[in-house]
Amino acid sequence: MQQIETIVVAQTAPRPAGSIALAESLRIALAALRANTLRALLTMLGVMIGVAAVVALMALGRGSQAEIADSITRNGANMLTVRAGSLGAGGFSSGGGKTQSLTIDDARALADPANVPDATLVSPETLGFGTFVAGAQHTSAMLTGVTPSYQPTHNETLSAGQFVSEQHVRSGARVVVLGARLAGTLFPGQNAIGQAVKIDGQRFRVIGVLRSKGGNGPGSLDDGALLPLSAAQQSLFGGRDPVTGRPAVNFIAVQARSQALVERAAAQIRATLRERHRLPANGSGDDFSIDNQQDLIDTLTESQRTLTLFIGAIAAISLVVGGIGIMNIMLVSVRERTREIGLRKALGARSRDILIQFLFEALALSVGGGLIGLAIGVSLALGANASGQRAIIAPDAAVLAIVVALVIGLFFGVEPARRAARLDPIEALRYE
Repeated sequence: MQQIETIVVAQTAPRPAGSIALAESLRIALAALRANTLRALLTMLGVMIGVAAVVALMALGRGSQAEIADSITRNGANMLTVRAGSLGAGGFSSGGGKTQSLTIDDARALADPANVPDATLVSPETLGFGTFVAGAQHTSAMLTGVTPSYQPTHNETLSAGQFVSEQHVRSGARVVVLGARLAGTLFPGQNAIGQAVKIDGQRFRVIGVLRSKGGNGPGSLDDGALLPLSAAQQSLFGGRDPVTGRPAVNFIAVQARSQALVERAAAQIRATLRERHRLPANGSGDDFSIDNQQDLIDTLTESQRTLTLFIGAIAAISLVVGGIGIMNIMLVSVRERTREIGLRKALGARSRDILIQFLFEALALSVGGGLIGLAIGVSLALGANASGQRAIIAPDAAVLAIVVALVIGLFFGVEPARRAARLDPIEALRYE
């Protein structure tokens, strides 16, 4: 306190009759903050946490969104997925996975140009999970029963071996094509081609390893495996259509001729399946649903908006708490420095000069906390990238965080600054 009063006298003595320059007010404010460095840092903590949360969480959220969008659009924007089961209220599938409604005959009908002229490739698929055992290694992974059309439909390439052939499908051969990471897990440091692996206790031979596409999570084919559709239906999953009794499939992937023809191809698919399943033409009894890439991306975007709102709410709470802390400390500072304020006014400072000084102190605390929080948030995002988790640092999120910190400083700093500016110099000098 004595040190600050000495600075005030040294800076204001040459101007006994005039107003103190803005630069001098700013220098005095900085001197006050330096005199209480620890308190200033603790006051910034709420703003630091809020800004760091905004930057880091939005970077992780956008990275996750971009990774999922890349995965969805990897096969092209002209991909349609026909699923067993219709979409009920709220967009949830009713019957999918329980009442099977798609068969290999449905896939053949969709592949017929007379039925769906705007489709180029059709891939029937059945999905499940299995336990893989190879020597001392064991893990659980996603299994997809496929036909040879799966490879061109989904743009899959091999790093070694061969893909499932038509002969494999016809004979129900127990062969498997492993994802890149799954092959490394089951056969670390070895060539997986020709090796034997047990899937749910049944012996399969590895004939190929897929080239890695990147991505994480249970939906990544790097951690999955492909096997002949007939082998999956007969040996592992066993699902059958309840009406025809024929082996069922979970999905039929259909690639339209172009993105512009996606909606037309979808209409042709609906008409074909309704005719085959003897369903009403108005779609009221559909036992299937059709997804396209854009629908999935739109759903993802909406989910991202909801997530962003939650993140914003959490960060806003932290920033408001930080702002309250700044206001509290500034009010305490005004009380502690009452004699300093009186001395400045006695030496010629106007109320506006005092207002600017204390308002600048509040802004320095909030913006300083915002900049430190920004550095922490960016560091966390970069650390996530280094660890394999995709994070996209968004400049707009950083700018928004700093602007909000500035607004917080102004909003919560005005009242303490006004109180300081309204102090009577005579009463202030008498204050003990």
